[in-house]
Amino acid sequence: MGEIVSEADKITVMDMEASLEHLSRGTVRHVDVMLIVTEPYYRSLETARRTLPLARALGINHIYAVVNKYRSAEDQKAVTDFCKNNDLEIIAKIPFDPNVTQADLEGKSLYDFNSESSVVKEVEKLAETLRERVPLNNSSASNVLSKPNC
Repeated sequence: MGEIVSEADKITVMDMEASLEHLSRGTVRHVDVMLIVTEPYYRSLETARRTLPLARALGINHIYAVVNKYRSAEDQKAVTDFCKNNDLEIIAKIPFDPNVTQADLEGKSLYDFNSESSVVKEVEKLAETLRERVPLNNSSASNVLSKPNC
């Protein structure tokens, strides 16, 4: 991965398998940003809880949670409480949206299917927030956005 992100003026986004293996093996040691994408379900929250100390131990400077596929205020509260109790900042909240499923069934990107989708809008906000918070750093390999948990 170090070779992939070797250009300091580039941003590389990697969607990684929902597994702790890449953390335990140190394959993500070159990332500047890790997004822990979690859903409001026990197994997803438990994976996020186990991911956090491994990411910190690797020296990743920017670790954020992204709440994904929430359907209700109760879902949001469950993840918000979890993140607060685990010292994990939430950077985005992306609601469940049936447009995602329909776009997939039609073999289209969500943006091409419905660029006004709530998910598209929230991901655009997330990208802007990351641009503001984590400027490119010429002394590091590159900025990488990683999603270890879907």
